[in-house]
Amino acid sequence: MAVEESSGGMNATPEGERARVAFFGRRNAGKSSLVNAIAGQPVSIVSAVPGTTTDPVRKAMEMLPLGPVLLVDTAGLDDDQADVGGLRMERARAELRSADVVIVVSDVDVGAGTYELELIDKLRRSGIAFLFVVNKIDISPASPELLSRIAEQIGAPVHAVSAKTGEGVAELKSAIASIKPDEPPGRRIIGDVLSRGDVVVLVVPVDSAAPKGRLILPQQQTIRDILDSGCVAVMSQVPELATTLAMMKEPPRMVVTDSQAFAEVRAIVPHEVELTSFSILFARYKGDFDVLKAGTASIDNLVDGDVVLIAEGCTHHRQCDDIGTVKIPKWLSQFTGKKLEFEFTSGTGWPRDLSKYALIIHCGGCMLARRELRLRISEAEAAGVPIANYGLLIAKLKGVPV
Repeated sequence: MAVEESSGGMNATPEGERARVAFFGRRNAGKSSLVNAIAGQPVSIVSAVPGTTTDPVRKAMEMLPLGPVLLVDTAGLDDDQADVGGLRMERARAELRSADVVIVVSDVDVGAGTYELELIDKLRRSGIAFLFVVNKIDISPASPELLSRIAEQIGAPVHAVSAKTGEGVAELKSAIASIKPDEPPGRRIIGDVLSRGDVVVLVVPVDSAAPKGRLILPQQQTIRDILDSGCVAVMSQVPELATTLAMMKEPPRMVVTDSQAFAEVRAIVPHEVELTSFSILFARYKGDFDVLKAGTASIDNLVDGDVVLIAEGCTHHRQCDDIGTVKIPKWLSQFTGKKLEFEFTSGTGWPRDLSKYALIIHCGGCMLARRELRLRISEAEAAGVPIANYGLLIAKLKGVPV
């Protein structure tokens, strides 16, 4: 069953928490038509002109029993329109990095050709689940013999559909919804270290980069996980923190702060109370905590001229005191006393070659799919480049034990 779900609002599942179902195939294989048929509404523009889909198109919805998903329509695998086509392909490849399930769409007359077989081989090597679909059976009916030959060729079942008439679409929806993406059991932001009834104090400074009138996504998700654990969430800003703690009959189980306020908060919170940050919670929730902690320790080895990459999973308007481009470079340079060079990426902008960097510092990744963040960490490891996390790094720079 597929159910439309708005992607906005406090109760909507964030994109980074949705199973990503990405549609790949040649131009005019009918990817956009198939996405529209599955969504039950016109999500992507459909045209007989090859290359109509340029930037990836996304649609949030529910597909039970799989749960919240993000349907992603991409440009054609065979887009060869000079520089523009190359840019489209680059954006499509970026979607492949974060996909949990890939729907490989071909049509009956093409079957499994070079493009399709190369993609399937890459998916298998990357451990990404996929379904193979032949579309347009309303134009060229697919015989059982043809489907059997294609299935033998790709080593997987074949789903025959017509996005135009709807034939086979319901069965394809059921097949997609039955796939279980690789997910560690019991993965939680904070709930796995809490006991029912615990009180957690959240320190949520309001700085110039915070959205007016709203909490940022990691704060929202942490509050939700605390409440889902049968625990109590108490919010405070830094100036009111001492008063907040004094009003409590018993010390809280834990204090979670914005990483930028680590030093001020550590000076207020009793040392017997565990202190962490939203970014550190996300380091263990989405990334590899041990690798990121080891990467943080490597800052002691930086030397003059080293190039440091600071990477963020989202794009936002840069402020004069931006954490990634201003504060961290300043704090790191002061701490090490070295003349360092800094480069910056955001969103899907992740370098293919990491060998030039002496260190990578990554945000908590709240807007990234877990697969994408873990892939970035593994690529850094493969390149022999230490990778750290914002929260862990700032804790070290501010002398806060983690």
